Amino acid sequence: MTFEMIPTGEATAILPTTGSSTKPITVIGTEAIRNTFDDMCLQQAINSRMAPGVTDLVLNPDAHCGYGAPVGCAMVSPTHVYPGPVGVDIKCSMSLLQLDLPADQIIDRPIRRAIINAICERTPTGAGRGQRHALKSRPVSEQLGLQVMVEGASEDVCNQLGIPAEWAERCEDSFHVGHDESRDALAIRMERHLEVGYFRHKFPGKMKQLGSYGGGNHFGECEVVELCDNERARKAADTFGLKDGHVAFLSHCGSRGIGHNLAMGQFKALQEKFARWDIPLPGRDRELVYAPLGTSEANDYLDDMALGANFATVNHLLINALILEAFQEVLPGVTGQLVYFISHNIARKEIVDNKPSWVHRKGATRAFPAGHHALKGTLYEETGHPILLPGNPQAGSAVMVANEGAAISCYSVNHGAGRALGRKRAIRELDQATVDQSFEDADILSNCRSYPKDEAPAAYKDFDEVLRSVKSAGLASEVARLKARFVIKDGDKADD
Repeated sequence: MTFEMIPTGEATAILPTTGSSTKPITVIGTEAIRNTFDDMCLQQAINSRMAPGVTDLVLNPDAHCGYGAPVGCAMVSPTHVYPGPVGVDIKCSMSLLQLDLPADQIIDRPIRRAIINAICERTPTGAGRGQRHALKSRPVSEQLGLQVMVEGASEDVCNQLGIPAEWAERCEDSFHVGHDESRDALAIRMERHLEVGYFRHKFPGKMKQLGSYGGGNHFGECEVVELCDNERARKAADTFGLKDGHVAFLSHCGSRGIGHNLAMGQFKALQEKFARWDIPLPGRDRELVYAPLGTSEANDYLDDMALGANFATVNHLLINALILEAFQEVLPGVTGQLVYFISHNIARKEIVDNKPSWVHRKGATRAFPAGHHALKGTLYEETGHPILLPGNPQAGSAVMVANEGAAISCYSVNHGAGRALGRKRAIRELDQATVDQSFEDADILSNCRSYPKDEAPAAYKDFDEVLRSVKSAGLASEVARLKARFVIKDGDKADD
């Protein structure tokens, strides 16, 4: 099948849904970026746009084939919820910790190597690894684990885990509630899971993953902040707490095994219902199952998504507390402040076209500009909130802030560069010695003996072209670049 994207600007286009009068898909990307979208990605986009209750679909520059819906899309529905356009790693997110540490303090490689070792003693990596693999991690009891799932980053949870409670103010969402907007719904749902559901006899072990990165494309990255030289960037940096020429730490991870269990349980339950009642699947794709709002199935999904999201939130905040502790072990006296924590795998209730809707962001980041009604009363009311966009260690990453033009993308931007090579192809085609030498030449250290080929910079799209797409489309402006000094990774299968 041939797909025709119709350009509407230098970095915008539309993708019509053939044979339909529905609103076309909004595409963000220069011509070079649009050429990276393969037919499977575009077909998934059309399937998602044509699904029941969907009013808008946005394809971002990092888009590639995903689970039901493309990774790198935003999908809006006022009437239905969809597990696929959230994904199996519920609330996979980015966070950034700013340290009061000048960059020249980590020039020496032995210092960086000592910090890497101190981090790995606290924050395990790998899909099956948890606290027992990190001797200086924070033990989590079953009782505290239940509190994490129900309350998210409440003040009491933060205090028990040694997380600065004020960091909760620097989160897109520091906690999530159930389908009826109460914590009680989550407590009831957890009781059921512990009795007959996903976590029976397994919950204490799952809680040992709190404060860990996982595998695949998840990472921790020590950065040097380079602020953009303009008034708007400086004002935003002051609000965000960014320090030019200082060290920061960027993290990418999600809800680990907890979120995966919850998501897969929801897929199984909904797929069984669709099969039993012979309900047509959007695009004949069983990963695009859905539930109409107000049904018990939708309520169960929203509760499970909230439980996974609460785990992911505390997981990120705990990792940042442990990262700060690791730096302090090697360089006593270092202080740190969370810049922001923001998700790219979540469904959020927002106002779209003056109507309450569920905005599903799958590999897509919320982008509210200054003055947006949802930021009223927050730290970011006059600037817009930080947008954290990882590129790759060698090209750098970016901190951005949304423009009013982000309205065309349902106030969403990409969550990174996006894959250019599938994992198997990257492992098959890239040369290990060349990958490792490129990190040596850039003086970027890693905890890996050999950097995973399927995570090498060459496996991802051109980050500068991705950023050019975002800026040319008028969605967001750059505040700072982040230049990597070392990377914490694992070679296991990706969690996204």
